[in-house]
Amino acid sequence: MRTLVVGDIHGGFKALTQVLKRANVTTSDTLIFMGDYVDGWSESAELVEFLIDLNTKQKCIFIRGNHDVWCHEWLLDGHINEVWYRHGGKETIESYERISFDKEQHITFYDNLENYIVDAKNRLFLHAGFTSMLGVEKEFYPKNFYFDRTLIETAVLVEGVGIENITKTAYGPRRLSLYHEIYIGHTPTIRYGIDKPMKAHNLWDVDTGAAFTGKLSILDVDTKEFWQSDPLPELYPDEKGRNK
Repeated sequence: MRTLVVGDIHGGFKALTQVLKRANVTTSDTLIFMGDYVDGWSESAELVEFLIDLNTKQKCIFIRGNHDVWCHEWLLDGHINEVWYRHGGKETIESYERISFDKEQHITFYDNLENYIVDAKNRLFLHAGFTSMLGVEKEFYPKNFYFDRTLIETAVLVEGVGIENITKTAYGPRRLSLYHEIYIGHTPTIRYGIDKPMKAHNLWDVDTGAAFTGKLSILDVDTKEFWQSDPLPELYPDEKGRNK
């Protein structure tokens, strides 16, 4: 029995099916999806259909990403966020127009997404970050769970400067110390010139740029072994994804 985290997929259904096979995922594995299921490549609606079905076959935990929030709003009342539309929403709308689907079933999927989970080993899983020095339960601005980037910026700083130097100050990285490990997506590791899951202090970023030129990754949280798809532009050679 493994606990596997899956990075941001962004409509790359081909990448997900490929990496699930490469990781030899079975129904005994727990899958934690880190959010941003939609927007980018052309198969967002098909991907959500697959995830809904997969959840009936094995234990899946679905974290809420910022792109999922925008898509959810559109499904609920037809509202099209202009930022969303320019950053993959157009392709997601087109994917939904192309297939036959149960709208209420999809809305329920988005309704049930988790802002975060903390497991029995005090490992935190969330899409982006949080700002409260008392932990996620005391976060005053819930949108930080799927928009914040200060958490990974802090972790990268700690990694670079050295924990022993920073913790001696009055403004040490208290957020990081609240949890044994933290797993996030949202910020592509390729922004740091890295194309695989990236560790910074006790934080792991598993968004390896599938929305852009990168790959989709699955990471075993216990062993830290990981598997990756082919780069998404190779799987969708006739598309641009979010590389516009």
